[in-house]
Parts: sequence; structure tokens; C-alpha cells
Amino acid sequence: MARRFLGAVALFSALSLVFAACGSSGSKTPASSSSPVTSNEPVPDGGTLVIGAEQEPDCFDWVGQCGGSQWGAWMAQLQTQPMAFRTVVKDGNVVLEPGKVLAGEPKFEAEPVQKITYEIAPDAVWSDGVPISCADFQYTVDEVANGKGIYDRTGYTDIDTVTCPTDKTVVVTYKKGKTFAGWKQLFASATGIFPSHLLKGKDRDAELKNGYSWSGGPWFAKWDKNVSITLTPNPRYWGDKPHLDKVVFKFQPDTAAEFQAFKSHQVDAIYPQAQIEVVDAIKQGLPDANTAYNSETGSIEALWFNLGRAPFDSKPFRQAIGYSIDRDALVNKLFGELGVSKAANSLNPPVVADYSNPDAWSYYQPNQDKVDELMTGDGWTKGDDGIWEKDGKRAEFTIVTTAGNKLRELTEQIIQPMLKQAGFDMKIKNTTLDDLLNQMSVGNYQVTLLGQTLTSITPGLCSVLCTENIPGPENDNSGNNWSFASVPDADVQMRIVDTSLDDDARKEAAAKADDILADHNVALPLDPMPDILIWNKKVVGPISDNPIEGMFWNIDQWGIKQ
Repeated sequence: MARRFLGAVALFSALSLVFAACGSSGSKTPASSSSPVTSNEPVPDGGTLVIGAEQEPDCFDWVGQCGGSQWGAWMAQLQTQPMAFRTVVKDGNVVLEPGKVLAGEPKFEAEPVQKITYEIAPDAVWSDGVPISCADFQYTVDEVANGKGIYDRTGYTDIDTVTCPTDKTVVVTYKKGKTFAGWKQLFASATGIFPSHLLKGKDRDAELKNGYSWSGGPWFAKWDKNVSITLTPNPRYWGDKPHLDKVVFKFQPDTAAEFQAFKSHQVDAIYPQAQIEVVDAIKQGLPDANTAYNSETGSIEALWFNLGRAPFDSKPFRQAIGYSIDRDALVNKLFGELGVSKAANSLNPPVVADYSNPDAWSYYQPNQDKVDELMTGDGWTKGDDGIWEKDGKRAEFTIVTTAGNKLRELTEQIIQPMLKQAGFDMKIKNTTLDDLLNQMSVGNYQVTLLGQTLTSITPGLCSVLCTENIPGPENDNSGNNWSFASVPDADVQMRIVDTSLDDDARKEAAAKADDILADHNVALPLDPMPDILIWNKKVVGPISDNPIEGMFWNIDQWGIKQ
């Protein structure tokens, strides 16, 4: 599945990189290190809630290549699109459950071919009163499988037919011999369901690029570019109506400025990146505020290498980089105050740890002897300045991440001397998130520091690391393998994770894939990015962290005391 970029901190998409525990209904219980994370106070009706938002989306075309913003999904997509399944938090567990658009759990059949039958809720309608119908499912499948500029087609290209026994019944049948273990992610947060009667026959991307006026969820979302996204209730929504009159997501891409806005009561809640000043403030205590944080997240911060470009097209070179960085010391410096002191050792985030080898990268510890062995074996020799040389070229490379992100800048400053001591000259050249994503999509980078976050609790790395997902003419340049990695042995295992209907086989294959990817060091995981929630005590409701759908997953149930 796809993955999304988490604000100025995120990585792939689909590093939008996406997951969902398909085949199983839940995940590990998130480990939150503070309380309270919910409020039991009565939730009043009315009022306006203002939230600091760290990222403005590029578009509202959620399946398009411009739709990789996780913040865009949190602020607008989840609030306006009907979805067959939602990732929710129940009794501290992260689970997938049918969305309000369905009348109940779909019927799943594995034989003789994979088939899913959905029953649409009888009263489910679009905001213009037109019933949500099977035609909307048909349009969504056709657009994702065959449309132009699609972000991630995983799970849709092998669908054979979508038939409509009635307007409110949908039957999705896969091609013979094709299966998709993550079927619960169909029509869910990576894609949602689109209104056929408004979009069929039109240019989807053009219609959605600058926002839209329709809704199939509890809210309308109005986008005032460079300023905010404002939610107002959808009066035709068939589920429980929101308590609030209005929610304003005010764009504040600088975490420090966002934090100051909260402290000065310009905004009522924030979901900040785990920056140093934020961690310090939580430890000291914030007046009139509730705080919570969670290390069992859906995000992994990593060094992502471009395997299609020198010097990272060399396996020994990548391995030597892994033996040059003290990742535990780095993570302890960044997040030790929150109890996060050990490096992540899988590219699969903690929330899907059962489908990984959480120790796969653990042997990459500082070891100069290993660095020397790997580099000399690859034809490098140490120059007079202590930097490796080969064929007249120095072992130098440029790292790029999001400019102004103090946490990432600190990370670069910490690892730069570690690499220098091991014989590598790392240059720093940071830029804007938009420019960085544009560079990455065409392979115009060497190494980047970003965090990728899941959009569902379905495991699998194939969408971002399988060979067939390298962007190119074969996939309309819509592949999400922006690492340009091609490791055939890992491809085999990652495809099993995507396709096997045997959950034990998927877990075994996911662990094997991790081991192979770690051996090739296709990317170097650093830390599970802790989720941090901060909200004013006048904000009430069931407020908690959702490692997949974010802090605002149930904002229709929130209220604000006047």
C-alpha cells in the first residue's frame, strides 16, 4: 500500500510511504507515556476550534501524485471522503473497522477467486443528496487502476470486475490466480471513495487539485491557500453530527512558531513534530494544557539512499555507512527525555512490528574495522585528508532534508562528524519539502533524511521498495520506489506480504524481507518518530493518538468549553 509524507518530517508515500494489518483486525497496543489522552467531560455543542497545522497540502486529489501529504489527509480527506474501512483506536488498540458508508463487515471469499461483497449503508448520501452507490466504487477502481498520474495502484490493478447487483451492493472480484492480502485497504484511507456523478468523464486531477465543494463525510473542507483549511458540518451526513460549528486548521509550517502560537493561545491544539524545544517543554510542563506522547507509532525516520546513483549504487559503500553511525547515541540525544533511546532496526514502523524483524538492522553499530574492510574490498583507499578515494573521486556525498527543521538539522550535525571520522565527507544542502519531493521523484538526490508514515495498519514494503515500483514509463511514472532499489530476493518476500492470505506466511516473509533489505542496507532506519499531542484544557472529547490517522481522526466528537 501507499505511504504518506508526514509534514516537513515525513518521507515516502507511498513515504505518503501506507500500511494496514490486512488479514488481521488490529495491531499492537500503542504505548503512550503520558496521561490523560482522553477527556471524560461532557462535550458541548458549538464553538470554533483553531489548530496549528504543520503542512499545507499540494492538492485535494488524494489518489494523485500530488496527494502525498499526510497533513492533507488528516485535515481534509478523512473528514470529507467516505471510506470502506477506518483505522480507529478502541480500548488502546489500533484496529480496522468498517466505515460509516458500509452497512456492516463486507463478505470476503477466497475461493475459487478472491471476491469481496460490500453492502452500502441505505442512508449514505453525498452532500448534494445523491445516494452513495456502487457506481462510485466502480469509478474509484477504474480511476486508480487506469487513470493518469496515480500515486499508488497497489491492490487495484489485479481487480477483474466490479459489479452492482443493486445500487447499494458492490462485488469486487479479482483476476484468477491474483490475491490481495490488504483488501481492507481498498476504498480506505489511501484512496477513499469518489463521487462518480460529479467526476466521471472529467479530468479528475484538474477537478480536485484546488479543493472541492462536495462531501461524503461529517464535514465540508474549504481550502484558503497559504492560510488555512476550514471544516464546517455537512448537514446531509447520515452519521452522528459534529459538536463544533467550525474547525480551522491554520497553516504554521515552522514548529517553533506553531508552539509559540499555542502558548500564546492563538491556537487550541497542535500535533507537532518531535522537536527539541517541544520535548523540553513537555518535560517542564505546560500550563492550561494536556499533553500525551506515543512511541508505538506508524512513522520511521531514516536515511534514504538513492540506489540508482553513485556512490549509493554500491552495496559495500551503503553497508560501510551503516557501520559508521552510532544510531543509539543519536536517538538518545534526540528523544531520550521521552524514553526513546534505542534506534529503530526495521523500516516497518512499530505499529506493524509483528510483520517485521525488529532487529534486522541491529548489527549496524559503529565499527571502523568493518568500514575499512568493506571500503578497501570495494576498491577505495584512504586519502591524505582521511577521506576515502577511488578512481580519482572522494567518498563525498550530499544529504538533503527539509530546511528549517531543527530536529533534522541537529541529526545532520550529529552524524556528519561520525561519518567524517569513518572517512566520508557528507555535505548538507537542505531545501523546501516541495522541492525535495520533486527531486526525489526523479532520482535527483543522493541521500535524504525523512520520516515515512503509514496510512493504514496493513504491513508491506513492496509499494516503496519492489523493483516494479521504480518510477518509469511502464507504470506511468507513478511508482513509489523513490529509492530506485532493486533487490530481487527481497521482491519475492515483499510480494508474499502483499498477496498471501496466510497470515503466518506473511509474517515470515516480512521478517525475511527485512533481513535481506538490511543486508543490502537500502536505507538506514534511525528512530520511530514519537507522536506528540498538545491541547488546551478547554478542548474536550475522546482525544487520543491514532498512529495511522493522526490526532484528529475523530474530531467530529470533540468540543470546546466556552
